[in-house]
Amino acid sequence: MFSHIMVGANDLDKAKTFYDAVLGTLGVGPAMVDGHRIFYMTPTGVFSVSQPINGEPACYGNGATIGFACKDSAQADAWHAAGVANGGVSIEDPPGVREGGMGKLYLAYLRDPDGNKLCALHRMG
Repeated sequence: MFSHIMVGANDLDKAKTFYDAVLGTLGVGPAMVDGHRIFYMTPTGVFSVSQPINGEPACYGNGATIGFACKDSAQADAWHAAGVANGGVSIEDPPGVREGGMGKLYLAYLRDPDGNKLCALHRMG
Protein backbone atom coordinates (compact mmCIF):
# COMPACT_ATOMS: atom_id res chain seq x y z
CA MET A 1 0.00 0.00 0.00
CA PHE A 2 2.75 2.49 0.89
CA SER A 3 5.93 3.28 -1.01
CA HIS A 4 7.50 5.19 1.88
CA ILE A 5 6.93 6.96 5.17
CA MET A 6 8.88 10.07 6.17
CA VAL A 7 8.99 11.84 9.53
CA GLY A 8 10.69 15.09 10.44
CA ALA A 9 13.66 15.56 12.75
CA ASN A 10 15.48 18.58 14.13
CA ASP A 11 18.75 16.73 14.82
CA LEU A 12 19.51 14.24 12.05
CA ASP A 13 22.48 12.67 13.88
CA LYS A 14 20.33 12.01 16.95
CA ALA A 15 17.55 10.61 14.76
CA LYS A 16 19.99 8.32 12.94
CA THR A 17 21.36 6.98 16.22
CA PHE A 18 17.81 6.30 17.46
CA TYR A 19 16.45 4.73 14.27
CA ASP A 20 19.60 2.70 13.49
CA ALA A 21 19.19 1.07 16.93
CA VAL A 22 15.40 0.62 16.81
CA LEU A 23 15.18 -0.60 13.22
CA GLY A 24 18.29 -2.74 13.70
CA THR A 25 16.24 -4.91 16.07
CA LEU A 26 13.92 -5.58 13.11
CA GLY A 27 16.79 -6.60 10.84
CA VAL A 28 17.01 -3.29 8.95
CA GLY A 29 20.54 -2.04 8.25
CA PRO A 30 21.86 1.42 9.13
CA ALA A 31 20.46 4.42 7.29
CA MET A 32 21.78 5.75 4.03
CA VAL A 33 22.51 9.46 4.51
CA ASP A 34 21.50 11.86 1.73
CA GLY A 35 22.22 15.42 2.85
CA HIS A 36 19.37 16.50 5.14
CA ARG A 37 17.62 13.09 4.99
CA ILE A 38 18.26 9.49 5.96
CA PHE A 39 16.71 6.41 4.34
CA TYR A 40 16.09 2.85 5.54
CA MET A 41 15.55 0.72 2.44
CA THR A 42 13.70 -2.61 2.68
CA PRO A 43 12.18 -4.95 0.08
CA THR A 44 8.69 -3.80 1.10
CA GLY A 45 9.17 -0.04 1.43
CA VAL A 46 11.25 2.86 2.68
CA PHE A 47 11.28 4.62 6.03
CA SER A 48 12.91 8.04 5.97
CA VAL A 49 13.73 10.88 8.35
CA SER A 50 14.26 14.42 7.10
CA GLN A 51 15.06 17.85 8.38
CA PRO A 52 12.20 20.02 7.10
CA ILE A 53 13.07 21.62 3.78
CA ASN A 54 11.02 24.73 4.59
CA GLY A 55 13.41 25.71 7.40
CA GLU A 56 10.74 25.43 10.09
CA PRO A 57 11.26 23.15 13.11
CA ALA A 58 10.14 19.54 12.77
CA CYS A 59 7.12 18.58 14.84
CA TYR A 60 5.11 15.41 15.32
CA GLY A 61 1.62 14.77 14.02
CA ASN A 62 -0.97 14.87 16.80
CA GLY A 63 -2.96 11.65 16.45
CA ALA A 64 -0.41 10.04 14.13
CA THR A 65 1.28 6.69 14.89
CA ILE A 66 3.74 4.74 12.78
CA GLY A 67 3.63 0.99 13.39
CA PHE A 68 6.46 -1.46 12.81
CA ALA A 69 5.69 -5.17 12.36
CA CYS A 70 7.49 -7.60 14.69
CA LYS A 71 7.84 -11.37 14.30
CA ASP A 72 7.20 -12.01 18.01
CA SER A 73 6.89 -10.32 21.41
CA ALA A 74 10.63 -10.69 22.09
CA GLN A 75 11.42 -8.62 18.99
CA ALA A 76 8.91 -5.96 20.09
CA ASP A 77 10.55 -5.87 23.54
CA ALA A 78 14.02 -5.53 21.95
CA TRP A 79 12.70 -2.71 19.72
CA HIS A 80 11.28 -0.90 22.75
CA ALA A 81 14.45 -1.34 24.83
CA ALA A 82 16.65 -0.10 21.96
CA GLY A 83 14.44 2.95 21.59
CA VAL A 84 14.54 3.87 25.28
CA ALA A 85 18.33 3.33 25.36
CA ASN A 86 18.80 5.68 22.39
CA GLY A 87 16.76 8.75 23.30
CA GLY A 88 13.19 7.52 22.95
CA VAL A 89 10.52 7.75 25.62
CA SER A 90 8.22 4.88 26.59
CA ILE A 91 4.58 5.94 26.41
CA GLU A 92 1.15 4.51 27.14
CA ASP A 93 1.02 1.15 28.90
CA PRO A 94 4.19 -0.93 29.23
CA PRO A 95 4.80 -3.35 26.33
CA GLY A 96 2.33 -6.20 26.48
CA VAL A 97 -0.76 -7.98 25.18
CA ARG A 98 -3.87 -5.99 24.29
CA GLU A 99 -7.15 -7.52 23.16
CA GLY A 100 -9.76 -5.77 21.07
CA GLY A 101 -11.61 -5.75 17.80
CA MET A 102 -8.41 -6.53 15.89
CA GLY A 103 -7.76 -9.65 18.00
CA LYS A 104 -4.88 -10.30 20.36
CA LEU A 105 -1.91 -7.97 19.78
CA TYR A 106 1.43 -7.49 21.50
CA LEU A 107 2.16 -3.75 21.46
CA ALA A 108 5.00 -1.47 22.57
CA TYR A 109 4.88 2.33 22.18
CA LEU A 110 7.59 4.99 22.05
CA ARG A 111 8.10 8.60 21.13
CA ASP A 112 11.26 9.21 19.14
CA PRO A 113 13.60 12.09 20.07
CA ASP A 114 11.40 14.52 18.07
CA GLY A 115 8.11 13.30 19.56
CA ASN A 116 6.90 11.09 16.70
CA LYS A 117 4.71 8.30 18.07
CA LEU A 118 5.88 4.80 17.15
CA CYS A 119 4.50 1.34 17.80
CA ALA A 120 5.96 -2.14 17.61
CA LEU A 121 3.20 -4.64 16.85
CA HIS A 122 3.07 -8.43 16.84
CA ARG A 123 -0.24 -10.02 15.79
CA MET A 124 -0.73 -13.05 18.03
CA GLY A 125 -2.38 -16.29 16.85
